[in-house]
Amino acid sequence: MTGNDPFASALSGLDNAERVGHLTYTVSPASNEIGSVLDVFEDRGYIDTFERVDDGKAGHFEVELKGAINACGPVKPRYSAGADEFEKWEKRFLPARDYGTLVVTTSHGVMSHYEARDAGVGGQVIAYVY
Repeated sequence: MTGNDPFASALSGLDNAERVGHLTYTVSPASNEIGSVLDVFEDRGYIDTFERVDDGKAGHFEVELKGAINACGPVKPRYSAGADEFEKWEKRFLPARDYGTLVVTTSHGVMSHYEARDAGVGGQVIAYVY
């Protein structure tokens, strides 16, 4: 799927690859934003590993899947959330409390909403996974 939003295309492709049972997925083009989100997915146990491959152009990510993603996607538009406001967005994008992860971009980098809450920082909600 190509389009104007490589971030949304990457998450949509990842979601589709998981649904049909693929063991790997190639995210192209690679970007720092997508890499940061994949870091959060890996830290939270939704994917096994991923590796950036430079191919002389934009590069791509080779992602090892493990069948742990039920759904994932971008949050559009990006909503600002204070450290004490994540519950509102959990209710909107996740199926149950403490089930799934919101990906948040903060002044301290991209992290899960759990890390952001623990650090006492807010940011913009950019993606979800469960």
